[in-house]
Amino acid sequence: MTDNAVNQQHRDEPTIEELETEGDRAADYIEGLLDIADLDGDIDINVASGRVYLAVNGGGQDLDRLANPDTVQAMQDLTRLAAQAKTERFSRLILDIAGSREARAGELKGLVDAAVAQIAAGRAEVALEPMSSYERKLVHDEVADRGYRSESRGEGRDRRLVITAA
Repeated sequence: MTDNAVNQQHRDEPTIEELETEGDRAADYIEGLLDIADLDGDIDINVASGRVYLAVNGGGQDLDRLANPDTVQAMQDLTRLAAQAKTERFSRLILDIAGSREARAGELKGLVDAAVAQIAAGRAEVALEPMSSYERKLVHDEVADRGYRSESRGEGRDRRLVITAA
């Protein structure tokens, strides 16, 4: 694929049908991984806001072992690559395992609570731990909803948010 074709591919928003196909491909990949690991789980596919959301639930304690943030992120990255290989489109898929995303969103709100409290106590800025782009987006939204500012600093795995007063 040429650079121009890649750039055009990133600019074009996928259709609902393309996202559904991506979801099906991703679900097939996750199902294969679960089979290899001899784990049970029900896979739900949802398409919203130009993204595919895959949720794996119902596998009991065995599935819960996969629900830590680093494992979910790694599986999401692999699943995105598998979906991209099949659809030849950039994937913004979000993977949730056993409610891990909701639990992490709660943790992130707690980080914002603590940062806002520090700023209210007189601190000029608070730098948060490095996090994924999806998590940074959640925090940016939460910070903005509370009337504060946030910006991303750093590169790659060290990219983090810094929160300041508005």
